[in-house]
Amino acid sequence: MMKNILNITNGDCAVDVMKKAGLPGDFLPWRDVLHEGPVPKGMDLDELSQERAKFIASRGWGEANKILSDFVERDNVLKSFANYDHIVLWFEHDLYDQLQLVQLLDWFNQNKTQKIQISLICVDQYLGPLSPEEMKELLKYQALVTKQQFSIASQAWKAFRESSPEDWVALLNIDTSELPFLHGTVIRLLEEYPNVKNGLSRTQQQALEVVASGIGHPWKIFNNSQRKEDRMFLGDLSFWEVLKEFIDSKPAILDVIEGNVNLSPIQKEHSLSITEAGKEILSNKKNWLEIREPDRWIGGVHLHPGQNWCWDTDNKTITNGC
Repeated sequence: MMKNILNITNGDCAVDVMKKAGLPGDFLPWRDVLHEGPVPKGMDLDELSQERAKFIASRGWGEANKILSDFVERDNVLKSFANYDHIVLWFEHDLYDQLQLVQLLDWFNQNKTQKIQISLICVDQYLGPLSPEEMKELLKYQALVTKQQFSIASQAWKAFRESSPEDWVALLNIDTSELPFLHGTVIRLLEEYPNVKNGLSRTQQQALEVVASGIGHPWKIFNNSQRKEDRMFLGDLSFWEVLKEFIDSKPAILDVIEGNVNLSPIQKEHSLSITEAGKEILSNKKNWLEIREPDRWIGGVHLHPGQNWCWDTDNKTITNGC
């Protein structure tokens, strides 16, 4: 029997609100922190999901078999899309959501059939905190995905997975207004590359600035760092990795002045302070990359010694080497 609607959105919180709102259809939470870890080119959906599950498990964010099983279950629902008359994509304006959105739009661009309607609800509101009534109100923004939107998304998804960031930067020079939040997404991801002044990403810079202001509790550091974002996207688990790296570096950038060094889970007694080395980095007298060699994936780009792309925020340019 043909089912009517498949609603795909950014996670379980949004699905819970949709169900409470009585929205019709089935629901698929698209769980993946695509801005963290490898998203290399040359892999189909199944292969990429295996790669993503492996990375997420390596971070200690879940049990490996369960993570992979969840990805397989998710992908099988997506592949069953032909059982539906209508696919509705519900996504926010931030980096986390926009990367998921271009992944899905590209996939449907490659796999869709003419008989199935695919529509989009993409807003500058966070879906999880909405009331059921507010969620239902968003239906007024629903519109069929256009050929131009599919095309732009495919171009962006391909650029995101390239082994150099140059195609991603080139997106700044084309008209992406059909996906109105993509331009800001391109810039925000580029700001996760080391900056040319001190080697810090924007997330790292913001975290150090908050601690330097006298805020020491990790949850307060996280919350105050998030307030510096135009579009909040980062989860707490990713943020603890940033703090841990500062604590573990030699010399340390952050000191634990109260509580155990292990920051997962966060304990009430934890308190952090910035070291002299941290202050020198913030004042651009030291470069973080001289203390900690890069080893990080951003999409398809693997930052490591010899391939260390750096972003110049002022000039909107990227160079291989700081």
